[in-house]
Amino acid sequence: MNRSLTNAIRYVLDELLPPVLRDARWFMYPFFYIWYKGNTKEIKTYMDFKDIAYDMTEEEFIEVYRNLDCMARDRPTDLNTPCIKYMLANLDPTALTLMDVGCGNGFWLNTVGDNNKKLKLTGCDLYDNVPTLKNADYVKGSIYKLPFADNAFDIVTCHHTIEHLRELPDAIAELKRVARKQLIIVTPRQRYYFYTMDMHLNFYPIASYLQKEIQIKDNVCMDIKGDWVYLGKLNK
Repeated sequence: MNRSLTNAIRYVLDELLPPVLRDARWFMYPFFYIWYKGNTKEIKTYMDFKDIAYDMTEEEFIEVYRNLDCMARDRPTDLNTPCIKYMLANLDPTALTLMDVGCGNGFWLNTVGDNNKKLKLTGCDLYDNVPTLKNADYVKGSIYKLPFADNAFDIVTCHHTIEHLRELPDAIAELKRVARKQLIIVTPRQRYYFYTMDMHLNFYPIASYLQKEIQIKDNVCMDIKGDWVYLGKLNK
């Protein structure tokens, strides 16, 4: 199920239904059942994730995501096409290096490589390797302690990751530390509900929430088809 469709479903659930119904466990259970392919053994974990996530060890937390099987699992990217086009058009033209944190299967890096031959690309994630990366280096590492020097990359990108993080200030500090010219973050424009099928922990219904979190003075935060695209300009 592509991102545009899931954003449309989220809009109907979050914006058009009365909150008392939208956040009722009995009402949301069938949606979780469908989204998680009838995995009744794990649905309680997914429905109660906001309650239990902060009591998990880091390994337990990662394991939940490692074993995750849902209707979004096989889509090539969480990014919608308008977001991709906007970012490609607004990459710093003076940049020579770009690193994507939480690169997943490398879809964004491969797309950048197909459209910008000047940039040297690097991906970083928790996997041992990413065989689908075409023209980018890969380094295994945690967003909380990136294995790179200060100001190591002209552009740092991070897509559909921060909404899942338990120690968000530490992660934001790391992203800013390794970025020299530009930091680009994409995250859903989403209001808080307890029962969200995407297991998000952080929510940004308005731009100022995200801008306050990142704290880069020179920034643009655009709502593009249900996702925020944040472009922060750094002066280092």
